[in-house]
Amino acid sequence: VLKFTREISSATTIRRVSGDAIVIGETRYTGTIALTPDGLLEDFAPPSLEELALSHVEKLLEDEPERVILGTGTRTGFPPRELSFACARRRIGLEVMDTAAAARTFNVLAGEGRRLAAVLYL
Repeated sequence: VLKFTREISSATTIRRVSGDAIVIGETRYTGTIALTPDGLLEDFAPPSLEELALSHVEKLLEDEPERVILGTGTRTGFPPRELSFACARRRIGLEVMDTAAAARTFNVLAGEGRRLAAVLYL
């Protein structure tokens, strides 16, 4: 029996998360990033986690992901409740976790071919 799997692009494979960088493919990022399995969102400059709003992630939601993964840094923190409510109204799941866990979750779900987006704070 043959089993087919979808490989995520090495351009969006999160290779490593440390306290000072997120490494995707061969590129090192030292700030908050936003991505989908298809690539990084350019010029993404969100406010602090406590101020994150739907307007900041609107571009990520254009492809109607089924889930948004929010990596909140070295510890799990929470965005404003209104962001959670706004995602729920659009029937988009919002999963909040520390950034290392978010990176692992992103890689697994992207590898399964899921429609998703991620915002990863350092």
